[in-house]
Amino acid sequence: MARLPRITLPGLQGRRALPRVAPNRAGIRHPMKIASFNINGVKARLPALLDWLKEAAPDVVVLQEIKSVDEAFPRTEIEDAGYQVETHGQKSFNGVAILSRLPLEDVSRGLPGDEGDEQARWIEATVVGREAIRVCGLYLPNGNPAPGPKYDYKLGWMERLRARAEALIAGEDCALLAGDYNVIPQPEDCHDPAVWKDDALFLPETRAAFRRITNLGYTDALRSVEARGGIYTFWDYQAGAWPKDNGIRIDHVLLTPQAADRLVGCGIDKEIRGREKPSDHVPIWVELDL
Repeated sequence: MARLPRITLPGLQGRRALPRVAPNRAGIRHPMKIASFNINGVKARLPALLDWLKEAAPDVVVLQEIKSVDEAFPRTEIEDAGYQVETHGQKSFNGVAILSRLPLEDVSRGLPGDEGDEQARWIEATVVGREAIRVCGLYLPNGNPAPGPKYDYKLGWMERLRARAEALIAGEDCALLAGDYNVIPQPEDCHDPAVWKDDALFLPETRAAFRRITNLGYTDALRSVEARGGIYTFWDYQAGAWPKDNGIRIDHVLLTPQAADRLVGCGIDKEIRGREKPSDHVPIWVELDL
């Protein structure tokens, strides 16, 4: 199967671009490609996931909404594709995972700050390439209907995320936070802001909580290479959202300063949204000089 077309965003012009090369003897490629993909049910979309892994050839992937307990995750098929698998699963909904062609160390599951939180929404590990990077995969709560308990949980979760993000900054770690944030940061990140004005993904309190994280010193990878609107990562299955391109940008990769200094590319694999039995999200990826 042919590789996905490479997206060259205009905002990347002028940035030093490094060529991809074959693996060296240690199996490390340069630069390192790290992707995030809300798969919306890993067992239902396993063929699509395996096709994408073969085409896009990411070194590391964080998955969201695997909707599977750890024991039922299709580990063998993904390991056969060349990936080590670490999961934090949950029956029927939620669930996150890390897939890596490179060694993983110090795997941690669950966002710190609430030992009673049983929802599987956070996983992190150190990826060991030429240099190490802490990769944090997240599935932030949707929060609807708002106001209400679900929205309170979303804002509380975002505060815990801010605390973890602050600790990574304080430790001067080379790290990234990647996943489905369920946050539309700016009006240009949705096809029609009026449609979303009362939604938990776009409420002022949600966007302010997101800014409190980025203002710690994080770089929004996509926005660092492309300022224009109309770049989306999610299209609803309803109301012809995909053919009309009525999307929203809610999947993000945030980089610590140490990781942002290594950024050489960022893009989305939009084309796969039009395939058979797709997820309603598409992958977003970064390439880092690691």
